[in-house]
Amino acid sequence: MKEVHTLDDLASRELLDAGAGKPARLAVLGWPVAHSASPRMHQPALDANGIHARYIRLEVEPGKIPEAFSRMRALGFIGCNVTVPHKLAALDACDEVHPDARALGAVNTVRFDENATRGFNTDGAGFMNAIEDDFGVPLASLKVAIAGAGGGAGQAIATQCVLLGVEKLVLVNRTVEKLGPLVERLRDIGSATGIIPLSFDDAPLAEQCLGCDLIVNTSSVGLKPGDPSILPAECLKASHLVYDTIYQPPVTPLLTLAKARGCRTSNGLTMLLHQGALAFQHWFPQTDPLPVMRAALG
Repeated sequence: MKEVHTLDDLASRELLDAGAGKPARLAVLGWPVAHSASPRMHQPALDANGIHARYIRLEVEPGKIPEAFSRMRALGFIGCNVTVPHKLAALDACDEVHPDARALGAVNTVRFDENATRGFNTDGAGFMNAIEDDFGVPLASLKVAIAGAGGGAGQAIATQCVLLGVEKLVLVNRTVEKLGPLVERLRDIGSATGIIPLSFDDAPLAEQCLGCDLIVNTSSVGLKPGDPSILPAECLKASHLVYDTIYQPPVTPLLTLAKARGCRTSNGLTMLLHQGALAFQHWFPQTDPLPVMRAALG
């Protein structure tokens, strides 16, 4: 049984399901995707609900999302999760996009209905639930800084913060120009939030981060061995809550630095859990997969 499948494996059911007891009907799509823990929680949820299906990892090159969706539809897939770097491409590849996903600017959950490919986003609500789960405080009550805000997860989390009316939102990206359309869209959604776009090189970065309660990394910096911390030590203080959406490795350079500064920290496993449970309910309404998924992730 393959740990990671490719588009070539979607040539036929015989090829895709060779040696497997159940047909692959759900998948997580990414590039890379070998690190994804999604099968670890979705498969037990499928089994617990008596659904005869397999959940697989599918490695898809950038630019190939429309082809992947087409092949999956042809093979009778129920749906899929979409992770880095495909969330923006997935939105464009769907026939219909839920208003929440449209507002969040990205799709991370897809359902292949008979007459349409439908896109949803569970990242925003999943993140909100994760913060309350991990830190015991509502996201709406916090001033938030997001490092790597230009990507799909960053945009979804930023939008969720504005929808909740957080007082202050600092958006940090390698190029501040890339944040322009996002900032414009966020200001159209809600005027209660003060939005501050910055680059990592801007002088006020440390001061603005120190004025926040929650620091979030939504970039991929920290995934690879040898990566630096996405933010320098002077951006962190002991009272900070620090959340890294990366969960493999479980302790990233940012979290290592944050722990040393006395911060409370958590990684993206809880966001994965909560957004995954919400995704499962898009495919299988009236189910409650959260307890089984939580136990599976340990």
